[in-house]
Amino acid sequence: MTFGKKTLSGVHAPHNKHATEDCSAVRMPVPEKVYISMQQHMGAPCKPLIAKGDTVCVGQLIGSSDAFLSSPIHSSVSGTVTDMIEIINVNSVRAVCVVIETDGKQTVDESVKPPEVNDTAGFIAAMKASGLVGLGGAGFPSFIKFNPKNLPEVDTLVVNGAECEPYITTDYRTMIDAWEDVIDGIAILQKYLDLEKAVIGIEKNKPKAIELLREKTSGMKGVSVVELNDLYPKGAEKVIAYETTGRVIPAGKLPNEVGIIVSNVTSVAFISRYMKTGMPLVEKTLTVDGSAIAKPQNVTAVIGTTYRDLAEFCGGYKAEPRLMISGGPMMGTAVLSDTYPVIKSNNALLVFDSVDESQLKETACIRCGRCIRTCPYHLMPANFEAAYQARDTAMLRKLNLPLCMECGCCSFVCPARRPLVQTNRLGKKLLAAEAKKTGGKS
Repeated sequence: MTFGKKTLSGVHAPHNKHATEDCSAVRMPVPEKVYISMQQHMGAPCKPLIAKGDTVCVGQLIGSSDAFLSSPIHSSVSGTVTDMIEIINVNSVRAVCVVIETDGKQTVDESVKPPEVNDTAGFIAAMKASGLVGLGGAGFPSFIKFNPKNLPEVDTLVVNGAECEPYITTDYRTMIDAWEDVIDGIAILQKYLDLEKAVIGIEKNKPKAIELLREKTSGMKGVSVVELNDLYPKGAEKVIAYETTGRVIPAGKLPNEVGIIVSNVTSVAFISRYMKTGMPLVEKTLTVDGSAIAKPQNVTAVIGTTYRDLAEFCGGYKAEPRLMISGGPMMGTAVLSDTYPVIKSNNALLVFDSVDESQLKETACIRCGRCIRTCPYHLMPANFEAAYQARDTAMLRKLNLPLCMECGCCSFVCPARRPLVQTNRLGKKLLAAEAKKTGGKS
């Protein structure tokens, strides 16, 4: 992967943030029932620690796993467990789901109290207990990210405030409405991870956030704010790491291997609140928007709230939904119904009343090269497609398919409307299946 300039390629995707960018998050009342999935993170699913008929409280640990790559799950409400069902998550993974009938009291569990942290090990333990995963959408357990094997070699924290996906404004509102939590979270990470520098990357189309955080961090040692070009996908981990620090994260490597830890700005703000209160990750703020939503707004909801309840809180549907997306339009997932529950990594629910059918009609690839020019890593999506159709796994590896971050730039600019991102995902599954069959040998 070679970079010839400081600003990487991308696309000028319409931002469409005007409906919610000036809307502070509104807290939604607790629904009558919540559906808490035991798979809300990258890695192994949790096993329920409660049973049907049990009474639970807010913040109570209800799911855990012995696997290293996992994250504990807590009850977001107080009430009674009425059922244990199997659901298919938005990412098509089957998971156990705990159904809780809420009592409206929101009684806090006695285990919820500020953690006692005196050193790095204590901080990492607290982060694991908090249930924090990356809130930018990936859902990677944060305690693992904050504890790399080469931590003494890591010197820089990159705070991701780009929020480059169209429509979504929750990170922006965090920077505006909870800036104290943001800068306090940065200070905590610098202290316990012994990081000399912290860089906050924000797209230039968010001037209020840039000005505010520059003012509030002016007295903090080693902290700076970098203004990024408003070119999607500035929020991608490798992209923002390069454009804020100049360091290249090679293919197959992690940020810590070049001395960086990247964390979403809302994750950083959560760390501050958790250290003060001990309340684990039991709620999520989402942007609810789209042409079918009566009242677009940013909503803070308890985890396990259904999309239907979320939409009803926003005035319901003003027209028949034709397209529903969990997440943003570039990297989100289209869903078939509004019965899915909110999980930790959700940051938006978009509902539209029409679909431009002409935009969905596929035609033959004309070899225009737009997909290559707009890819931040200058990968070759059209060649991926050909290799996948031929089931040529050797060629997929040679073309470096695993480096694709599925940002959607290639599909966005393709005049032939080829399903390039979807094909890339299928290609990765093909490689994974081959690796499993051969025991990791190519």
